[in-house]
Amino acid sequence: MAVTKLEIAEFIKYSLEYPVLDVRSEGEFKHAHIPKAFNLPLFNDAERAVVGKTYKQQSREAAIKKGLDYFGPKMKSMILFTEKVIESTNSNNKTILVHCWRGGMRSAGVAWLLDLYGFKVFTLNGGYKTYRNWVLQQFEKDWKLNILGGYTGSGKTIILEHLKSNGEAVIDLEGIAGHRGSAFGRIGLPEQTSVEMFENNLALQLYLVSNKYPDKYIWMEDESQRIGAVSIPHALWITMRKSLVYFVNIPFNERLTYLAETYGILDKLSLAEAINRIQKRLGGLETKTAIEHLERGAIEQCFDILLRYYDKLYLKSLQTREEIQVSENSEISRVKEYKIEIPCDKVESDYNANKILKVFYGKN
Repeated sequence: MAVTKLEIAEFIKYSLEYPVLDVRSEGEFKHAHIPKAFNLPLFNDAERAVVGKTYKQQSREAAIKKGLDYFGPKMKSMILFTEKVIESTNSNNKTILVHCWRGGMRSAGVAWLLDLYGFKVFTLNGGYKTYRNWVLQQFEKDWKLNILGGYTGSGKTIILEHLKSNGEAVIDLEGIAGHRGSAFGRIGLPEQTSVEMFENNLALQLYLVSNKYPDKYIWMEDESQRIGAVSIPHALWITMRKSLVYFVNIPFNERLTYLAETYGILDKLSLAEAINRIQKRLGGLETKTAIEHLERGAIEQCFDILLRYYDKLYLKSLQTREEIQVSENSEISRVKEYKIEIPCDKVESDYNANKILKVFYGKN
């Protein structure tokens, strides 16, 4: 069998069916990679540095010889690893996708070995660099979006889940980011990925959702551009800011009860650290009072202070959106309305989701 090179569009489709081997070093892979890819480094970080130095200081031929010193002893283990990958992914045949950074010698070497052994091997023309270009292009598209808005404690994430279960196209930005979007957003969650990995995951979700629901608007939660340590790509964020907001307006006390029940079970030390992180914006006295309430177990009193702060913050964001929407900025088109307000009595996500859909489909 011969190794076949794929262009990016075909590679993306094949990657949804067959396992992907990323043969870059472990450091490159850890920073960011194609979602669900497996790392099978031809060279580890130290070996890659040696080969690169040899290439620059001596010649291409010398670098290849040095690379073969590392490659030779790994051949058997690479085949065994690939067999385990095929088995773990329940692939029905011995088809595998391979890529490196630019689609050069590293992927060519591993592809040759696997092809020689009997795997059906596809490589990515242009490598991971081409994949990254594809990722960035996804954010430039003129997506049809519906933005789910609402003050903190409105249960927007759960509403999105209900919208999804009702057959709507949904992108959970906070889920992809691994962060709930506030100072308390990372408590109890694993460390966030790199910005590049967040972009890779987000681009794939846009691709999957838009292919599954080609004619539907995509629902996303109203977010600031930054979600914890990662950022929504600027082009996509501008599209979000241009899109209509379906704003669930739930009474303050209902949201306060919901927040106290949701966050009250979290570690108090972590909550206190999170409160201290927003001290400059919250104010010294309010910070001190909130932490005192927290320490004596008065969770609702603590979150009363915090919720009022976040309500003001979000209201300012909405007002900024209104200013952007009616501006003459060439980057953002004029629209007559930026928000549809949907009054909701309680944080009842299933009921509220259905109410939103009635408004949306009644409007369209």
